[in-house]
Amino acid sequence: MSIIIGRKHEQEELERLYESDRPEFVAVYGRRRVGKTYLIKQALKDRITFQHTGVSPVDQEGERNRMKVQLESFYYSMLNQGLEGFKLPKTWMEAFFQLEQLLKRLDDGGRQVVFIDELPWMDTPRSGFLPAFESFWNGWCSGRDNMMLVVCGSATSWILSNLSRSKGGLYGRLTCEIKLSPFTLGECEQYFDHEGIELSRYDILQSYMVFGGIPYYLSYFRKGLSFEQNTDQILFGNKPRLQDEFNRLFRAIFTNAEDCKKIIRLLSSRNYGFTREQIARATKLPLGGGLSNTLASLAESDFILRYTPYGKGADEYYKLIDNFSLFWLKYVEPHQKEAAFMNDHLTSAIMRSWRGVAFEQVCWQHIPQIKQALGIAGVRTSVSSWVQRGDEKQDGAQVDMLILRDDNIVNLCEMKFASAPYSIDQDEERKMLHRVEALAATLSKRQTIHLTLVTTYGLAAGRHSGKVQRVVVADDLFV
Repeated sequence: MSIIIGRKHEQEELERLYESDRPEFVAVYGRRRVGKTYLIKQALKDRITFQHTGVSPVDQEGERNRMKVQLESFYYSMLNQGLEGFKLPKTWMEAFFQLEQLLKRLDDGGRQVVFIDELPWMDTPRSGFLPAFESFWNGWCSGRDNMMLVVCGSATSWILSNLSRSKGGLYGRLTCEIKLSPFTLGECEQYFDHEGIELSRYDILQSYMVFGGIPYYLSYFRKGLSFEQNTDQILFGNKPRLQDEFNRLFRAIFTNAEDCKKIIRLLSSRNYGFTREQIARATKLPLGGGLSNTLASLAESDFILRYTPYGKGADEYYKLIDNFSLFWLKYVEPHQKEAAFMNDHLTSAIMRSWRGVAFEQVCWQHIPQIKQALGIAGVRTSVSSWVQRGDEKQDGAQVDMLILRDDNIVNLCEMKFASAPYSIDQDEERKMLHRVEALAATLSKRQTIHLTLVTTYGLAAGRHSGKVQRVVVADDLFV
């Protein structure tokens, strides 16, 4: 029996909207493969009157008349669900008129749910789709109290631009927006438990560092295989299950997929990130509105994070936070033909640096859990990173994560991925204390720094561990 892991709030919201006695227009969006379609179909199971999925642009490579393909697919969906007496529509206005006739015929007075999946794919160039869709909602659906229109899309920027922030005919028409985020570590653990897949929390953490909390990728894991074996079968060898996923992913979401991939490749090279101006110079993309829109689209789709590092004034940086993209570019792309890459290299030097960066990403994706472990869930905070350039007088300093709190405590967080309790030697202690001293020089007198270690199995007691004030372990991230 299929169940929904997590997503409790989203399920409750969809149920509330279904039980409403007025017309509802709902947009569900989020990163591709995050489980939007599954959520809607399971939450509204056996209650959907009409459903259709747009045709992927990836599957129309070289297709000249994409509008015709989308119209044909829509028409066949209507035929399969009861449409009679109409020919293939030539325009979207005609197509939505036919849908209205079908829904009238199916109307028994109860709630009617129309679910259109991957709506942005249907809006092909010069097709007139958007005005026709506007007319469908404004001219017909909005006047029927039993109508619930649910649309979904991986092209988050399209959903936000044309529905959420529309300045045209759909301005203010959405009655609810639901953004679906990737699973947390705790939800991944629930998923594996439900599927009967035995993995330790250490290996669930590693799987998160490779695949993120993307349910579609986790669905390829198989019972009886280790984390390494599963990863090799999914990503490596002659016929991996996700053979061209990185390229398909971007082609399916973004009309300027190549520009997006250039940016992602650049961001994968430096964990701290880059400014907009640095990105323009390195990628040779024009510094203007087009680049700003592309960066906004990547951020809205949960591939990158826009943030202001501590001490940088108003300078905004962009950093890669999509675990899958980072692992793909560093290891899958150059080594995909190696059938047992993970099994052969898991303890090698080439993987150690990745683990440090990937674990830091996981921590950034679990800030609420870190705050809860520190007992500051209710304290207002800002989270950032910090870099101080060195010169001939002093060494530089770099801090993975700063949690600046309204109670005048600053948690200077060091992220350390390890297979045993983390041991601090004299050299490491010296570096940590240098960071504390360098940061203290930038703070006010009323602020206090707590050196905080975020690591897998805690801190090994020793003569150099006494300066650490707080420790957050991997188990805390699963809460």
